[in-house]
Amino acid sequence: MEPRTMGVEEEFLLVDPDSGRPRALAWAALNATGRPAEHQIEDEMQLQQLETGTEPCQSLGELDKQLRTCRGRAAESALAAGAHLAALATSPIAATGLPTPEARYQRIVRRFGLVAEDELTCGCHIHVGVDSDAEGVAVIDRIRPWLAPLLALSANSPFWQGRDSSYASYRSQVWSRWPSAGPTELFGGPEQYHELIHAMTASDTVVDSGMVYFDARLSEHYPTVEVRVADVCLHAEDAGLLAVLTRALVETEARAWRDGRTLAPTRGELLRLARWRAGRSGMAGDLVDPGTGRPAPAASVLRDLYSHVRSALVDAGDDDAVSTRLDLVVRRGTGAEAQRKAYRESGRLADVVSDAVRRTTT
Repeated sequence: MEPRTMGVEEEFLLVDPDSGRPRALAWAALNATGRPAEHQIEDEMQLQQLETGTEPCQSLGELDKQLRTCRGRAAESALAAGAHLAALATSPIAATGLPTPEARYQRIVRRFGLVAEDELTCGCHIHVGVDSDAEGVAVIDRIRPWLAPLLALSANSPFWQGRDSSYASYRSQVWSRWPSAGPTELFGGPEQYHELIHAMTASDTVVDSGMVYFDARLSEHYPTVEVRVADVCLHAEDAGLLAVLTRALVETEARAWRDGRTLAPTRGELLRLARWRAGRSGMAGDLVDPGTGRPAPAASVLRDLYSHVRSALVDAGDDDAVSTRLDLVVRRGTGAEAQRKAYRESGRLADVVSDAVRRTTT
């Protein structure tokens, strides 16, 4: 059987080449180079952002190539508009978002005020193919305890409004301000899932179902589970690692569902605690171990995730690559560590941005 498809959406900052400050040039960048039919580049909620999306891929090699192509084309678009592209989940330099003047985004800003205006953050969304809504919801129910370690693996937002936040992923804190964001309780089946989405939109709180910002949800546009918990990764190879781990997790839990294995539920309160700890320390401290509920070193928890999904990794041919890339992240750290290292070396946040620009497309 062929591996499930996977695709990656990444959000990036457009930054000034000299100061590193975010610049509202998304439309200029898109108009400068057009919107290619494949390796899609789009605007986002704020005009200081671009979003890219790969095509569905079955192999890590294909996905790696597309990720680099997407980043390269977005960087070319940014440069044509007089900006650089930076894979930063928050801006190290103090900045205020400038919402995109499209009707939907303007409705969100009017309803949510400062929460929406402050939302100058960049995430990474992983899409994994599923056979049905029933399979997708079963997967969403079962992957819940492992989403916080994926956040830790991607952590790339230590700075907020010109200062060190003390978090590895401060984006996760900013994102949690949305009333529809974060971990979910168990759904039990597709009917219950869709009933909840309907109730949320009927409440006239979220402006539409696209604002259901669960850490994992059914995609509205594709036959996929969409895992949305991660920061945009500083390094393209880390985004590939995140994607294949997510695909293996989806496959592992889909097999468990098909085999009728009992689901051991975790309360939402504990999932929120685990998510907070993952955002606080990333890979540099302890996480909440999904198996025990106790603190454990991040590297150990990610190794447990690797063991949990290894059969699916082997079947997809990803086992060796994932093991190697996990070791690399443990040794060199995530984007959060790279940003703090750049700041320690120069004492200038502009140099943190410059370093990120260089790493985004290398």
